[in-house]
Amino acid sequence: MNARSIMTFNPSVVTGRDTITNAATIMRSLDIGMLPVVDTVESRHLIGVITDRDIVVRCRAEGHQPDCTVQDHMTRQTLTTVTADASLREIADKMEYHQVRRLPVVDADNAVIGVVTQADLARHVGPSDPKLVEKVVERISAPAGALF
Repeated sequence: MNARSIMTFNPSVVTGRDTITNAATIMRSLDIGMLPVVDTVESRHLIGVITDRDIVVRCRAEGHQPDCTVQDHMTRQTLTTVTADASLREIADKMEYHQVRRLPVVDADNAVIGVVTQADLARHVGPSDPKLVEKVVERISAPAGALF
């Protein structure tokens, strides 16, 4: 089993020029907590991610307006990604080490082709390897630096 077998294909994306309100509306309508941020919708080259937490903590809690752009509040640096051929062990290791619940899946050109989430691991891997899922959830949820 690899990322391709558990990922969400062709996920919704936003560009840095989209508004925070647009990103939040997409998240609400799809019941998701993260959107890959791409340079253009056509190329889908990954430049960052925006999460529901980014919107709350970096934008709204700081008193910014809903018409702020995604590029003002997204995460750009140290993006953690996997390829479609990434093994479950690689996915789990990256989620644990970087304490992230969602990983963009990119192709050789760094274009977004999917997303693997903690929930995907639970649904697809949990029945056959519950210990792996338990360990991933535990390590992702630990206070930063506590387990490493």
